[in-house]
This record gives sequence, C-alpha cells and structure tokens, in this order.
Amino acid sequence: MGEQRTRQGRQQESSLQSERGATTIGDAVVAKIVGIAAQEVEGVQTGGGTARAMGGVLDRMPVAVSGVGGGSQTRGVSVEVGAEEAAADLSMAVEYGRHIPRTTEAVRNNVINRVENLTGLRVTEVNITVNDVLFPEEEQPQQEQQRQVR
Repeated sequence: MGEQRTRQGRQQESSLQSERGATTIGDAVVAKIVGIAAQEVEGVQTGGGTARAMGGVLDRMPVAVSGVGGGSQTRGVSVEVGAEEAAADLSMAVEYGRHIPRTTEAVRNNVINRVENLTGLRVTEVNITVNDVLFPEEEQPQQEQQRQVR
C-alpha cells in the first residue's frame, strides 16, 4: 500500500500525468530528438559509416516502432521510453582532432537537456559508442553520395 502511494505521488509530480489525463511520448519522437540533439554538437555525425553512406535510403524507410516500454531505432539511435523515463544508446562519428571524451560529454549533456525539456521525461542514461573518425576530405564525398541517392 505504501508503494502504491509512492507511485501515485510520483505520477502526480510528472508533467505527463494529470487529473485530466496522461500524455504518452512515442519512442520515435524521443529517437528523433536524441539524433537531432547529438548532431547539434559541432563535429558529430550519428550512425556508423555504413549507416551514413546509406543515409538517403534509410531516411526513406519507415522506422519500426513498438509501444510504450518497447524500443525504437533510427540511424545510430536506439531508445527505450517508459511512462516517465527514457534511456538512449547512440553511435556516432567524431571529426578527427576533436577531444573525444569532451565531445561525447557535450553530446550526452545536450541529449539529456533536449529530451527532458521537450518531453518532460527523465533521462536515466545516454550510452555513446564512437565508431568512426571523420576526416574533412571524407565528409564532402559522403554528402554528395547522400544527395545522389535521394
């Protein structure tokens, strides 16, 4: 019974639960916010090398989304969203010459701030895998390839 009161107290504190109803934020929404927030940090691209090269094709494919508590994946981003909390796994590439720990911390902070401020969900964790290094001369051909695919 004490646990039920505690749970009800937490629900009333949440901006997503009120006397007049509940708001549910979809996994795909959180995944998009995570991806955009990560790329707002200078020198970062989400996804692996293959995902970036296939970006145009992947962007046209629908994202499979399961219900609340399930998972969603979009290029380089995987999220799990509950009623009040969210967690994200993110794979990304960092420009050569950038300090990777400082860059990933900036991404993590931006993702947490954006998701919490835009959705009202509490972010429990943002796990980041750096799986590639970008060189300035590589970025131009990849962007041209993506335009040609579209």
